[in-house]
Amino acid sequence: MEDRSRARIRILFVCLGNICRSPLAEGVFRDAITRRGLEDRFEIDSAGTGAWHAGESPDRRMRETALRNGVSLGDQTARQFGKADFEGYDHIFAMDRDNLHDILYMDPGGEYSHKVRLFREVDPEPGDYQVPDPYYGMGDGFQQVFNIVKRTVEELASRLIVEYKLE
Repeated sequence: MEDRSRARIRILFVCLGNICRSPLAEGVFRDAITRRGLEDRFEIDSAGTGAWHAGESPDRRMRETALRNGVSLGDQTARQFGKADFEGYDHIFAMDRDNLHDILYMDPGGEYSHKVRLFREVDPEPGDYQVPDPYYGMGDGFQQVFNIVKRTVEELASRLIVEYKLE
């Protein structure tokens, strides 16, 4: 039996193009566990269900919003979610229902469905359980998404610390 208290916990965040929501969740989660001194216990990544932004950096507006809030998105590069990600990650968090559907569609037998869930299922203020896509929006949409992601990541990190007995 694997000792869950010592294994690296592998987390994947998934949105549509992997340039706004999921790279933000990756960066905010990385920041949250680093502040807790647990960065060596996690492997964190993000991906998109679509491939059209593969190889690109996160959206400039999202990078700027993250930096204004003290989080760097570092040298992240967009990539597409693939079937191998089911094996490679312990937890896969979809940013909205469409992406959840697209991920689960790649697992028709449901072998990995226990690993896949909506990111905002752990949000203390889940609203409609979707992280809105700010890409085509204007105004403070990127800040609103940051606020949702920050609050949800803090709760997620706390829950994983308890689940994996990291305290």
